[in-house]
Formats: sequence, structure tokens, C-alpha cells
Amino acid sequence: MAATASNSGNSGGKRNQNDKDVPPPLPEPLAVPVADSHTHLDMQGDSVEDALAKAASVGVTTVIQVGCDVAGSTWAAETAAAHDAVWAAVALHPNEAPRIVLGDPDGWSRQGEREPGGDAALDAALERIDALAALPHVRGVGETGLDHFRTGPEGMAAQERSFRRHIDIAKRHGKALVIHDREAHTDVLRVLEEEGAPEKVVFHCYSGDAEMAKVCAEAGYYLSFAGNVTFKNAQHLRDALAVAPLDRILVETDAPFLTPMPYRGRPNAPYLIPVTLRAMAGYRGIAEDALATAVAENTARAFGY
Repeated sequence: MAATASNSGNSGGKRNQNDKDVPPPLPEPLAVPVADSHTHLDMQGDSVEDALAKAASVGVTTVIQVGCDVAGSTWAAETAAAHDAVWAAVALHPNEAPRIVLGDPDGWSRQGEREPGGDAALDAALERIDALAALPHVRGVGETGLDHFRTGPEGMAAQERSFRRHIDIAKRHGKALVIHDREAHTDVLRVLEEEGAPEKVVFHCYSGDAEMAKVCAEAGYYLSFAGNVTFKNAQHLRDALAVAPLDRILVETDAPFLTPMPYRGRPNAPYLIPVTLRAMAGYRGIAEDALATAVAENTARAFGY
């Protein structure tokens, strides 16, 4: 999950296709069906049914619905149980853990204002995530990890403690570990090494450079690229994509965030995966169908479906 973005509701009045809250048009369908390896359907404007139908119409036939807190993870698990095209990942987002321990007086997260709960509250929340991770339609533990951009030094201990617990949960249940890594590359890799990484690790919205991609490749980690790989200032991501092994590349929306060019700033959704995938194929210099085939196989392998 990235920074906030608008949903796709229409509040009335005349709109044109340049308005920031107008969803981008449907892209040409992919010939080879693929999966959106990371999305937040609960934060998007369409119903789950409409979002899945739009995605399927352009060749995006599977989505991984990702939780960021107890309520969202519960919703992800329930949604995956109700829809064949959906698998779930459950976790406390790296920025959620400090809010549970230290409180959230500004109400930044979707729960509103919260009082400090201390380590006991974090333990209780992690027990809920542990129970959800045992469900058969939950195929990932995430998004977890470290975020040094939004959480200051006072929250880093809670963040790292939560990350270590999620690693343990993923290993015990045999589920993929889905990592949120924002300005914390060295520490994320350190904790993975110290704890011993699960068999399957996915770097959601990969944000490192080519050198880090090589380190991840040697460790067998999957790198999932989002719409920001198309941004003008994201050459480091394109460089990472160029060196990432073809059998370790995934594609995601992180919708409703990180909408690819030329629609940056407008609402993202799983149906826009073809835009990002086609751009990625161009950067790699390979055929669209070849990349789609690899991505489809990689996502199924990573999440075990």
C-alpha cells in the first residue's frame, strides 16, 4: 500500500477523461491471462464483482487481495473464500504496528483515533493474523516489513518486532511472505537473514535498485513491479527489472495506488495490469506474451495456487 489516492466515485457534474477521479479506459486484453499479485479491493470504488469482471475482461483472471490491519485482513480472507478469482494475504502493515503500540491520535489509519495499546495489543493483533494465515484460501502473509518513510524512530522497534513475528507466521503456515519495504532496504534484508526467510518471499512494489535485485535473485526472492516502474523518475526500477530473473518477476497494481503512466494520479484497479505489463515487456525487450506467461506461472508458484 502506498500513499493515498482518490477512489472512482462520481459526485455529479460533467466530467472529462482528464479528471483525476475518472477511471482510465479499459486497455486491450492480454492474450495470456495473468494475475494481479497485490491489490486492495476494499479501497477501490467498484464492487468486488465489478472489479473482478473488468479485470477478467482484459485477461487479469486472478487477484491477490492484501490486508493491512486486522479488519482488512479479515475482509481479505472472507472475500477470497467467496470468490474463486481471489486469494488473500493477511498482515499488519508496517505502519499499523506502531499505531497499535503507541496509539494513533491523528486517526490517520482507517480505524480513526486510537489510544496506545502497548505490546499486549500488538500481540493480540498478531494472534488474529496468525489464525487467519491458517485458512486455506489465505496464500500470503503480508503486507509486512519495514517503512522508514512514514514511521519515525519511536515506532521502529514495534515495526521490527511485528515483522519478525510475521516471518514466523509465514514459515509455520507455509505461506508466501509479502514484504512492504519503503526506504528500509538494508534493514529488511538484515531481518530476513537473521530470522531465516520463508521458502517464498515477495517484495511487493519492488523499490530497490539493480544491485539489490541481484541480492534478492541470489536469495530466490520474487520481485513484484507496480505502475511506478513506468514513472519518469523510476529508472532504478527499470534497471532492476532488466536484471531480475524472468522466473522471479511478478506484476501488481497496489490499487488504488500507483496508477501507471499515462494515467498517473487517476484511480488504479486490477484491470490496468495490461498497461504495466506491456511497459515492462518493452523495458525487458521481450514479447508481451512471453512475459505474461512467465508472470502467470511465477505468481501461481509464489502463492501456491
